[in-house]
Amino acid sequence: MTNRALNNIPLSLYAHIPWCVKKCPYCDFNSHEKNATFDEKKYVQALLIDLDDEYKYCQNRALSSIFFGGGTPSLFSANAIHQVIDHARKLFKFDNIEITLEANPGTFEQEKFTAFKNAGVNRLSIGIQSFDKTHLQTLGRIHDGKQALSAIETARHAGFENINIDLMFGLPEQTLQQAIDDVKTACQFDVTHLSHYQLTIEENTYFHKHTPVLPGSDLLWEMQTQCQELLNANDYSQYEISAYAKADKQCSHNVNYWTFGDYIGIGAGAHGKLTKQNPFATDNIKNITRRWKHRQPQQYIKQTLKGNALSGSQILTRQDTVFEFLLNALRLKAGSDITTYINNTGLGIDTLKNAVKNIDPCLLTLDENNIRTTEKGYLFLNEILENLL
Repeated sequence: MTNRALNNIPLSLYAHIPWCVKKCPYCDFNSHEKNATFDEKKYVQALLIDLDDEYKYCQNRALSSIFFGGGTPSLFSANAIHQVIDHARKLFKFDNIEITLEANPGTFEQEKFTAFKNAGVNRLSIGIQSFDKTHLQTLGRIHDGKQALSAIETARHAGFENINIDLMFGLPEQTLQQAIDDVKTACQFDVTHLSHYQLTIEENTYFHKHTPVLPGSDLLWEMQTQCQELLNANDYSQYEISAYAKADKQCSHNVNYWTFGDYIGIGAGAHGKLTKQNPFATDNIKNITRRWKHRQPQQYIKQTLKGNALSGSQILTRQDTVFEFLLNALRLKAGSDITTYINNTGLGIDTLKNAVKNIDPCLLTLDENNIRTTEKGYLFLNEILENLL
């Protein structure tokens, strides 16, 4: 496959910043509390070397988005973020793409919002989680409700028009009204995007070892449905399991994941996905390769500075390709058009038909143009995925 043909598959960049001021008790992400080993200068140096190496595998392809995730990327200086953006621009020659940075509402970070905007970031994702002081303390957050409110205003004053707020529900001892009040407060700011997701207990977290009492299933259902109704009434359309957006304000970076686009992952523990034409195939079947980096920050820095950022890689089997596509695409309420499936996998619609042939048609629909869950099926997505062939 020529580079020109690969340009039909969107390519995004994810940069992982693995440090936080404090590890939250529910977090299972690759994040580490900031300590004496924190070295921003050396880590950025490693990120740039990592990006140079990734570029070798996708030359002449344009970037469609950049996302700085963590951890807490806003712990880094604006200059550090600018270096990564500027280096990516030199390699990929992009303009006017979505560039997101995750940030927390702490006062120290708010003071840097303007500098991040000047560095090239044009979308801010603020990890508020709740506006309730007691729940924030339970979640181990280092900000309070007032700082959460202030962060949104500060982002606006810094010039950010595209802002996401992260909110959680199903918190320990949370009432239905408290969950609704969090969404009501968020809606008052009329931000462009809201991520609203249920607290789940993950392995290798403090909450897994010391599990708090969470709301029961009936209460969780009420929280979810009533908050969804409130979001809809405020012109937030659900387009993914936990993502709600104003018109034309979906997160393009995440949509690229869910539609099986390609992405580069740089930083400690970052994952990537790159597509190549299979040189031995007699048809349009593609080699889709997963790539991942060393997980521990110090090991990542050490190995990357020696030219060994890559920790491992794997070419997906045909079966894995179909399953991973469906695992992502069915998260979208609109599902995926078949053209995207064929373009991004090289596989025909017959492979989809075979994968879903045991799924009840009242849960999932597939025709020559689109595959998606039904309204009922969207409520039982996990069950659908468990029954894929």
